[in-house]
Amino acid sequence: MNKRLLPLLVALSAGGAWAGGEETFQQVCSTCHAQGDKGSPKIGDVRAWNKLIKEGQANITADGYAGVRAMPARGSKPELSVAEFASAVVFMANQAGANWKEPDDAMLKKINARIDKRSVVKK
Repeated sequence: MNKRLLPLLVALSAGGAWAGGEETFQQVCSTCHAQGDKGSPKIGDVRAWNKLIKEGQANITADGYAGVRAMPARGSKPELSVAEFASAVVFMANQAGANWKEPDDAMLKKINARIDKRSVVKK
């Protein structure tokens, strides 16, 4: 099986059609990130996103997915897949000047490894 299709197939089987980054942002993330509520970096705010972008795609995606600071895990949408969440992070970061690509298998592996590491630390 084509390794690039695996994340898509996993996302599709996990509960319906896979939403793209902008769509996930609109449906989930915009609740806080459209206005910068609760200390969240407002979409398009270069200054607010710059520090996060410097942390790297895998790190901020995994941390946000697991929940960080005032942000609830998965943006309070427990059925959100890692691939969907990662795509929304790419969309938001790119609005602030990042040039990130949609996560491929290697990136998803890094993200999942950090998520797993965070869950072990929390126990």
